[in-house]
This record gives sequence, C-alpha cells and structure tokens, in this order.
Amino acid sequence: MEGVAEYEKRLIRYIRFRIVVLPEVKNASSLTPNLLKQREAEAMLLKFQEYDRIILLDEKGKECTSEEFAVRLERMMSSGLRNVAFVVGGAYGFDECIYRVAQEKISISKMTFSHQMIRLLFIEQLYRAMTILRGEPYHHR
Repeated sequence: MEGVAEYEKRLIRYIRFRIVVLPEVKNASSLTPNLLKQREAEAMLLKFQEYDRIILLDEKGKECTSEEFAVRLERMMSSGLRNVAFVVGGAYGFDECIYRVAQEKISISKMTFSHQMIRLLFIEQLYRAMTILRGEPYHHR
C-alpha cells in the first residue's frame, strides 16, 4: 500500500520500525472463527520476543488523542524498552491467549476497518506522534 510505504520511509528518521505481516492461515474459510483465531495466535506467538511490550490494536482498547498517544510512546521509549509490538488481529479479533500475553490494548476507533486501513491509520498516527514529540509542524497542518 502506497500510503504505508510513505510513512514507513518517514518513520525511519525517528525510530527503528518494521511491519511484519503473517501469512494467511491455510484453509481459513473451512475453520470456525475460534479455530481460526487459535491458528492466528500460534503464528503471532512465534513472532513475539520475551522482552517485547505487546500492545493490541483492539476496538475494546483505550482510546486516546494523538497527543496522549505521543506521551505514552515517549514514556515507553524513555523506560528502556527494547521492542514494542503493536498487533492487529484477524477478522474475528484475538484469541484469548493473545489477550493474556498483551500488556495493553489501544483503540484506533470503535469502528471496524480492514487490515490495510488499520496499518495506514496506525502508521500515520505513529509518525504524527514522533512529530509531536519533536515539536515539528506536521501535527497541525
């Protein structure tokens, strides 16, 4: 997606950043929603490191303004965290085991969006937060 690539290029000026997209679960259409969430969770768990702070992008999470999000990021960065993993769930959300390993949930919106849209919305907000923290004008354009 063109927009995501643009913000990815912009973000590398501020932080180490990468997007990890997990492969689709095989035969997903033949699985129940719960089984699909379990399979997705298995793949997610393989990607997490023990020192990651796992933050779910979840409609049931806490909503915050762009400025509040920037402050939260600043706290995380100054606390010495090595990695923060912001995680987008599948079509049916997250399996319970993912909720258990996550330290936090934040909501981009109470509305439901496609994975592609969430990636774009989130990466833009991450970039916006970096410009807020640096006092750069992007936030008010």
